[in-house]
Amino acid sequence: MRFILATFITLNLCLLSPAQSGRVKTPEEPADTRPRSVKDKSKTAARPVPTPTAAATPAPSPSPTPDDDDIIKIDSILIPIPASVTDEVGRAITTLQIKDFELLVDNKTAEISDLSQSDAPVRMALLFDNSSSLSSARDFELKAATRFLRRVLRPGKDQAALYSISTINNLEQAMTPNVGSLVNAIDLLPPPSGATALLDGILEASKYLSEHDGRRVIVIVSDGEDTISDVETTLEKVVQSVQLKNCQVYVVKTTDFENYAKTGNRGGNANIMNLIAEHRMQELTKQTGGAVYSPLDEKELEAAFIRISAELSQQYILSYYPEDKTLSNDFHSILLKVKNKPSLTVRTRKGYYLPRKR
Repeated sequence: MRFILATFITLNLCLLSPAQSGRVKTPEEPADTRPRSVKDKSKTAARPVPTPTAAATPAPSPSPTPDDDDIIKIDSILIPIPASVTDEVGRAITTLQIKDFELLVDNKTAEISDLSQSDAPVRMALLFDNSSSLSSARDFELKAATRFLRRVLRPGKDQAALYSISTINNLEQAMTPNVGSLVNAIDLLPPPSGATALLDGILEASKYLSEHDGRRVIVIVSDGEDTISDVETTLEKVVQSVQLKNCQVYVVKTTDFENYAKTGNRGGNANIMNLIAEHRMQELTKQTGGAVYSPLDEKELEAAFIRISAELSQQYILSYYPEDKTLSNDFHSILLKVKNKPSLTVRTRKGYYLPRKR
C-alpha cells in the first residue's frame, strides 16, 4: 500500500512540473525568446561588459582666468618649413645638413629642431579651373594634369584630391592614394562653364587638407581670375588660411598658354583683370614657398608639371617649435638662409600664424 501511494505522488509531481532541458533558469535570468539575427549580434558586441577597475582620482584643473580666451596655447605645435635651395643656374642643391641652415623668426635666431628631405608623405589638392574662361586648350591641360599625378604620387605614401573650380566648386575626388580614381575623375570633368570662385575654392581646399597629416600642397591650374567668390573671401583671408593650415601653393597659370592656343601669339594684353590675377597668384605662392609657372605652349606646360614634381621630391623639410607660450595670433615672419653661401637661393614660406586653442 505504501509503495502504491509513493508511486502515485511521484507521478503527480512529474505531471505538474514544466518540462526542461539543460540548466535551470533562475528568476534573475529569464529565457531569451527573441529571434537571433546579425543586427542583434552587432548591438550586443557594441556593449561590452566593463571590467571593474579602481577609480582614479582626477587631477585638479587650474581655474580659468578672464584672459584665457585671448591666449594662444602652442604647446608642442610644429611649424613645418618646406624649403627649396638652388644654385645660380637653378639646379637643386640636395646635400645640405641642418647645421648649414640659419632660421630667423621675427628677426630673431630660432632653433631648427629637425631636418628631413622629402620623407614626409604628400597630401595634395589639385584645383582645376573649370569655368568658361578656360576652354581652348582644355584637352591638353587635362592630359598634362594626368601625367603630373602619375609622376608625383609615390605608391603607398602620397595621396591627392581633385577639385573643379567654377560658379560652384566641387570636390570631384576625395583624398585617395589611387591614381586611377583621380585620372577617372579628371576624365569625367564636365565641359567648362560658369564663373570662377577661385578664392573660395582655395579656402575650401586648405580647410580640407588640414584634416590630413603630411606635406600639404595645393596645385592650381587656372588663369588666376576670380569673378564670383564671396565678398568676405579676400586675398588676405586666403593667405592667412593657407599659412595657418601649413599649405604650400603652386600655380600653373594658363593665361599665356590659352592665349597662344587661340592666337598663335606669345604675347597678350596686360588688362586690369590679368594684372590682379597675376598679383593674386604671386602673393599666394610667395607667402607659402611655392611658385608660379606661366607656360606658353604644350612643351612648357608639360615642363611646368615636371618641375613641380621634381621640386616636391627634392625639398628640405625643417621643423620649428615656437617657444614663447603667450605668442599672439599675429603673423610671425620667417627668414631662412644657408650659412656662408650667399649665392644659393632659398625659397620657403614667409611666415606662419598660430592656431587658436580655447
